Amino acid sequence: MRLRALLETDALGLRLLGGEDELDRTVRGVMTTDLRDPSRYLSGGELVLTGLAWRRDAADSEPFVRILASAGVAGLAAGEAELGAIPDDLVQACLRHRLPLFAVNESVAFATITEHVVRQVSGERAGDLAAVVDRHRRLMTSGPAGGGPEVVLDLLGSDLDLHAWVLSPTGRQIAGAGAPLPAEVGAVLAAEHLAATRTGRRGPHRAVTGGTTYSLFPIRNTGRGAAPASRDVRETVLSDWLLAVEADASDWPAARLDLLQGVTQLIAVERDRRDAARTVRRRLAQEVLELVQTGAAPAEIAARLRVAAPVLLPGLGAAPHWQVVVARVEWGESGTGAPGIEAGPVAQSLLEEILVDPATAGADSADRIAVAHTGDEAIALVPLPAVPTADGAPAAEEGGPEGPAGDGGPGLHADALLAAVRGPLSAGLADDGHLTLGVSAAVHSAEGLRGALEEARHARRVAAARPGRVCAAGHHELASHVLLLPFVPDDVRRAFTARLLDPLRDYDRRHRAELIPTLEAFLDSDGSWTRCASRLHLHVNTLRYRVGRIEQLTGRDLSRLEDKLDFFLALRMS
Repeated sequence: MRLRALLETDALGLRLLGGEDELDRTVRGVMTTDLRDPSRYLSGGELVLTGLAWRRDAADSEPFVRILASAGVAGLAAGEAELGAIPDDLVQACLRHRLPLFAVNESVAFATITEHVVRQVSGERAGDLAAVVDRHRRLMTSGPAGGGPEVVLDLLGSDLDLHAWVLSPTGRQIAGAGAPLPAEVGAVLAAEHLAATRTGRRGPHRAVTGGTTYSLFPIRNTGRGAAPASRDVRETVLSDWLLAVEADASDWPAARLDLLQGVTQLIAVERDRRDAARTVRRRLAQEVLELVQTGAAPAEIAARLRVAAPVLLPGLGAAPHWQVVVARVEWGESGTGAPGIEAGPVAQSLLEEILVDPATAGADSADRIAVAHTGDEAIALVPLPAVPTADGAPAAEEGGPEGPAGDGGPGLHADALLAAVRGPLSAGLADDGHLTLGVSAAVHSAEGLRGALEEARHARRVAAARPGRVCAAGHHELASHVLLLPFVPDDVRRAFTARLLDPLRDYDRRHRAELIPTLEAFLDSDGSWTRCASRLHLHVNTLRYRVGRIEQLTGRDLSRLEDKLDFFLALRMS
């Protein structure tokens, strides 16, 4: 903006005292100071506001104005509240150095001038940035990416002083300029965004965490069929990215909001590009899955796996081991799905996100998981690098992308897969959605894939029998009693658990006796009085009293194996 525009703004009430020929100077910012030497805080182009507290006598004006002129400020506005009329020595010094001088009436606050200048300058810079964003969008849509989302996020930081990050639905950082967003903050923001989206509220959504305010803008994936407005929000909420901006956008002008919407559209182009890059991996998984399900010969499956391995694990020396993960997203308490929603693609997109290696989460090289979908089910074919054992035979690497093995076996593990994403996904699923995962053991050949697929499907059924919106189960659980629980009819489960546990729950509600937690700890301690008392920080006599009360209320004897087993199963089914 120009100095002339400030003079012509009646609300500011500025009077020009000198420098009429310099009114076309550009104002790039505003600074308020009463320092005798403010040069260290000046970068040029500022309108300097001063209350004249630095002036002791007439000799002080010349050096003060000389410092401002040398720094290249646009002009000086002096307040009349301190001295009344502006001293003539200051007027003359400004004339000598060709520095425009304004008088600020004592009824006008410096804050009013500052707010006006900042709003005007930010609007102009936003317009310049909008032009850059538009050029960048055209580059990205017509050819190779012009640097990805990081470029436009850098522009937001440098031109508008906005710190921003692109996050996945689970809160994983996909792109950002400057310092990375802490993982726990990303998870909280993603959960807030998903919860707000499920209620139907329009973005941007406001979220506060750790004392910092963020504005959350949805990034729609525009490359998947119908326009977002015509789709059920449940079909997109678990796959769309979001833009988190460290600012409160609730009072932003329309022009700035429009600019941020343009930024999200630009980033959506990159999202579509990355989604298209998954096509080869998805096709490979679909081909292998069809061969496995149709009972193709192991040699034919092995040939297809040899094609898949270099794509999923480039540079791999030995043949990999493979693991199968099955996911299903269901809507409604009955688990029958929601009319009009294709659950398979939703589960496919979500499973691809869950399986991204967090160690290299922002890189395309981490996205090497092949996921297909059939019906309402998504199926991932996960390669595990094989490492030599002591006898020279290949063995699957321990841990995989989710860290150390939870049950001592190689590869991915159910609990680890969901540890960091349970909160955000539960918010996105709201009150009517369920996500269940099943994880197979690792297999070293094509012959084992069919069994691995069935194993993962059985494990998912075990997970589906558990309470909660997001549940998973692994292959190791199929060798225990929990394999039987999903197949117990719901009415039998409710009657069994009610008969054993309802008396204890009622007593706990009335007396706060914590009988249920005591029972769980007693069984987990294998009936050991001392270990259980130590775990609960109780005296053994207090523990004996509680167990006696449990036996009295239920008519059971916790020294008998069959009664312990009944309680154990009731707790697992509740």
